[in-house]
Amino acid sequence: MFKISYYNQKVKNEIEKFPAGIKKRYFELTGRMIEHGPFLGAPHTKPFGGGLFEIRTKAKEGIGRVFYCTVIEENIVILHAFIKKTQKTPKKDLNMAKKRLKEVKNAHKQK
Repeated sequence: MFKISYYNQKVKNEIEKFPAGIKKRYFELTGRMIEHGPFLGAPHTKPFGGGLFEIRTKAKEGIGRVFYCTVIEENIVILHAFIKKTQKTPKKDLNMAKKRLKEVKNAHKQK
């Protein structure tokens, strides 16, 4: 069994603000991740390299993206969430996720 945790309350709040269909899909996918592990494969999850991954949610309201990492095998940390408005992932969102990934990895090393 895996556990989902959030980088901070702001990330959790962003997901709560997702349109209903995208939020429903997010919770369906994270439910699967809790049961089966963090890597669901395409089209549900995608590796970005360096330990960064993306949950890919799609519904009639649009597309949501949620970056995450695994710190300890059973812990999935949700790093950043946003509604995708362009074809490519915006640099600022990717950079935010990478910055938080680095912070989470550094905090874990210090334990």
